[in-house]
Amino acid sequence: MANELVVIEKSTALEVFKSSDSVEDIIRKVEQEVNSFIPDVTTVKGRKEIASLAYKVAQSKTYLDGLGKDLAAELKEIPKLIDANRKTVRDRLDTLRDKVRQPLTEWEAEQERIEAEKQMLAWHEEALEMNIAFDKALAERIESDHEIALLMNEKFDRDLAEAKAEAERQRIAHEEELKKQAVEQARLEAEQKAQQEIEAAAQREREAKEVAERAEREKQEAIQRAAQEAKEAQERAEREKQAAIEAERRKAHEAEQARLAEEEERKRKEYAKRQEDKEHRRKYNQETLQALVSNGFDEKLATEFIKLVASNQVPHMTMNY
Repeated sequence: MANELVVIEKSTALEVFKSSDSVEDIIRKVEQEVNSFIPDVTTVKGRKEIASLAYKVAQSKTYLDGLGKDLAAELKEIPKLIDANRKTVRDRLDTLRDKVRQPLTEWEAEQERIEAEKQMLAWHEEALEMNIAFDKALAERIESDHEIALLMNEKFDRDLAEAKAEAERQRIAHEEELKKQAVEQARLEAEQKAQQEIEAAAQREREAKEVAERAEREKQEAIQRAAQEAKEAQERAEREKQAAIEAERRKAHEAEQARLAEEEERKRKEYAKRQEDKEHRRKYNQETLQALVSNGFDEKLATEFIKLVASNQVPHMTMNY
């Protein structure tokens, strides 16, 4: 038999406690019950009835207060349930979104990898073309410089031969002239003049020799200059070629480093997501375990039960993560 003076259906408890008038109605019912009671302390039965009514009032207070307390506790849990369900919606739909988009994400990653390989191949082909162009230009420059040096050498040889031939012609002509003069003039005058002319011829021969030597020196200097310029041009072209190759290598290296960094970031995010999911499951498993234990389950058996449900080994039961 119930000891409460009033009873409220649990389904209507919220409406009752939300209204001051409803609470007043309940209290008035208790007051009416108490006010209609006529106490009799002269008999044992009367005293028991007084004690019983007081007990019922106290029980009614405990009942109503407990009902309100349970209702308040349930209402406090509602935001937590809402937040938990919101998180479930977010996580589950995020997973579905990622699952749906995964083929596109993988395709996009593959396209980026293909584009990166195409770019690296294009840079490599460009570097090869530049190498070919440098080598061709260098070969043409060396060949041109060599031809110029040969032409200059031939010119110097011709000039030297002509200078020698002219000196010889002059010497022969002068000797013929001396012979003519010697016949016409007296022996002493002829000898003196011949001596003077011979000295002059020797001087001219020395001058011609100096001209030839100077021409030879200039020829050798020109050849050396041409060779030095060709060497410098070759070295300069090689330096430029190596600089271009190094620049392309740097580009390829930087592209590869960027690709590796993106790949590392993707792996880091995947790992972080797995860790977050692992922690999320661990938390939910722990909360489930605590709920089972608090309801009388053995902790070890409850743990094994959770493992079976989580691994889908119990028909018709799943873990709602």
